[in-house]
Amino acid sequence: MREQGTISITAENMFPIIRKWLYADRDIFIRELVSNGSDAIAKLSGLAGVGQADVPADEAYRIIVEVDEDNKTIAFDDNGIGMTADEVRKYINQVAFSGAKDFFEQYKDSAPDAQIIGHFGLGFYSSFMAAKSVRIDTLSFKPDAEPVTWESETGTEFTITEGNRTQRGSRMTLVLDDDNAEYANLFTVREVLMKYFRYLPTPIYLRKAGEEVKEDEKPINAKAPLWTKAPSECTEDEYRQFYREVFPMAAEPLFWVHLNIDYPFRLKGILYFPKLRSEFESAEGQVKLYCNQVFVADNLKEVIPEYLLLLKGCIDCPDLPLNVSRSALQNDSTVKKLSAHITRKVADRVVSLFKDERETFEKVWDDVSPFIKYGCLRDEKFYDRVKSALIFKLPDGSYQTVDEYIEAVPEVEIPMDVPEGDENAPKAEPMKEKTVYYVSDPRQQAQYLAMFKEKGLSAVILDHVLDNHFITLLERKNETLRFKRIDSSVEDLAAEKTGSDLDAEGLKSGFAGVAPGVAVELASLSESAAPAVMVLSEEGRRLQEMAKMFGQDPGMFPSEKKLVINENHPLIGKLDKMLKAGKFGDAAELTEQVYDLARIAHEPLSAEDMTKFIARSVEILKKLAD
Repeated sequence: MREQGTISITAENMFPIIRKWLYADRDIFIRELVSNGSDAIAKLSGLAGVGQADVPADEAYRIIVEVDEDNKTIAFDDNGIGMTADEVRKYINQVAFSGAKDFFEQYKDSAPDAQIIGHFGLGFYSSFMAAKSVRIDTLSFKPDAEPVTWESETGTEFTITEGNRTQRGSRMTLVLDDDNAEYANLFTVREVLMKYFRYLPTPIYLRKAGEEVKEDEKPINAKAPLWTKAPSECTEDEYRQFYREVFPMAAEPLFWVHLNIDYPFRLKGILYFPKLRSEFESAEGQVKLYCNQVFVADNLKEVIPEYLLLLKGCIDCPDLPLNVSRSALQNDSTVKKLSAHITRKVADRVVSLFKDERETFEKVWDDVSPFIKYGCLRDEKFYDRVKSALIFKLPDGSYQTVDEYIEAVPEVEIPMDVPEGDENAPKAEPMKEKTVYYVSDPRQQAQYLAMFKEKGLSAVILDHVLDNHFITLLERKNETLRFKRIDSSVEDLAAEKTGSDLDAEGLKSGFAGVAPGVAVELASLSESAAPAVMVLSEEGRRLQEMAKMFGQDPGMFPSEKKLVINENHPLIGKLDKMLKAGKFGDAAELTEQVYDLARIAHEPLSAEDMTKFIARSVEILKKLAD
């Protein structure tokens, strides 16, 4: 038997175009051909299970990958279902080709940098992106089947002849082109096989051409993934060990969620919550996507919502349509359901940990709060699911839920302005508002915290880069709620005036001279409070920080800084006496010192200003010692 033919094509140079699209993932052909071998074994095993194939009960299924560096070949050998000559004509010359043709038609007009995921539909014909010739030797499982050999150097012209294979299954041999000769290297191929098939149930053996598989030789993919076990059968040690195997350089995970669902789609996997706090701004998690235990891609945003990509782990979903582009995948109903289910399970795990292990949850809050807050900001449904588990950290190290804390904050009536001269205008109902004070840097803002504590007031710690956005979200969810940083106002720190009458204008003028561009006012605070404090309006500060985040000049927004002089402080009383006595030199020195003390409690001084402050402090101490 000898048969030659040409596959009719309507598109010129189709295979060079396929090579162009798949060049970024050149090793995809290995994934495709090993997957084909695994499929062939699965089909035979299924037929044997229903009595339609005569296969020994103890049959050792396997895939052998052989490399020959000298001859630049790589071969894939399976003992699966095999093919007859008619099946070769159908599946190689028709079905496989049509998949390649459909791929070409779909992407021929796409942009050169379009993102293409794995295309299991390309199957066998992906081999022509790496080979200058391909040969198939196959023998069907069917009784009295004859071996067949199929050969092609172009992918469009082929020859079918009688083969000499004596063992059931198929062997595909690729003579690699010069650009892909690296895949005839044992080490390179091992890396690719471990990348895609670490968890494939079918044993894979890798060897050099001419070597025999030893009886005691172990396959390179000897271990089943933990996600194939039921959650009830997994121990904490197993979860941690699996994490270390998949992510060997990562710190220990905080907790995890085991996904295990069979309807309305099949989904298994384990997602881990890593430590995020110290590396959040530059870190990205890694969620590995598998299909039937074959690796597909990392961090596939169409399947895993972007904010969940801060997690690490593996998910396996055999129902994903992997023969389409990312855009089509994104619109697939199965993908949307899958994404929604993963989101729901992660949110449920957060809430269950909060409810069932509150102490553990509080211990890991600093590490997981960036992820949870980011999820709330990106997905309103995620927020709705986890809002009962959102907590505030307090300066004393304790925790309170957001709902509990806000509930305890007293409401304050804010009277509405009434237009002048309109006596008949209806009186507007006063608005009620709750103010939550927060600390963004407990160490820097310690002085403000001390003043709050003295007045019996409380504040929460919100010290992450995301918190500016998070408090805006909470304000949007509750129209009567307002967040203010602890250094944005001294209204609630007011005390009864105890000092003598001061020359308010003289003091204001003196401080205005050392604090250009900063508003100055006097206020009655407690005597034990600071002699002066800096305040910055909440609105102005948020706008400035937003500008910094987006790379804009924060100076485009007015700073609205204000220096508040504590008229009850003894030091301010002495400064007032100096001014009244005409000791302007000493008064100027003390004014600068008080101003710098207020600035230090508010934000770090520049190097130049800190040098001046230290020198001035030394001079003042000398005068005190004389």
